[in-house]
Amino acid sequence: MKLHREKKDFPIYALEIAKAGLKIQGNAPDADAPKLDRNAPVNTNVSGSAQGVSIDFGRGSSYTFANNRFEAKKLTMPYVARALELYTDRPIVDMTNLTGTYDFALEITQEDYRVMLVRAAVTSGLTLPPEAVKLLDGATVPSLFEAVQKVGLKLDARKAPLEMIVVDDGRKSPTEN
Repeated sequence: MKLHREKKDFPIYALEIAKAGLKIQGNAPDADAPKLDRNAPVNTNVSGSAQGVSIDFGRGSSYTFANNRFEAKKLTMPYVARALELYTDRPIVDMTNLTGTYDFALEITQEDYRVMLVRAAVTSGLTLPPEAVKLLDGATVPSLFEAVQKVGLKLDARKAPLEMIVVDDGRKSPTEN
C-alpha cells in the first residue's frame, strides 16, 4: 500500500476562549505528575447506554454525558475538544492554548441531548432505527454552544487545514497462510 499525508481544508469548530474570558478555574497541578511515566499505559474505562456515556481516563480525569449534562473532571482542553466532537457534526480543534486541567459542567436541553447521543451512536458505527437517525436531519445543538459560552469558551464554525491520509495505491497479493 502506498499512501501519503496531506492537509486539506475542512469545516471545523474552533474551541477558543470567549471574549468575556474564561469563567472556570484550572485545577491545582498534580503533585505526583513529575513522578508519573507519561508513556505508561493508562486504563480507560468506557460505559454507555441509552441513558448516557461515561469515560474514565484514569488519574481522576473523566467525563460523563448523561441527564442533559456534560460533566468534565480534570480534563485538558484537547481532551474537551475530542470529547465534545463526538457529539457534534464536525471536528473540534482546541485553539485555547490552555494548559492544565479543568472541572466544569455544561447543561444541554433535552432535545439537543437526544440529538447529540444519536450523533455519537452514528459516528461510532451503530445502526439505529430510521426514526432515530431522522433526528439528525438539519439538527443543530444551540444549547451546547450556549453552555460552552457560559464557562467562558466558544465554538466558532470555520474552515481549517486538517491532516489526512491519502491512499495512492493498494494491491492485494495472495499469500499463503
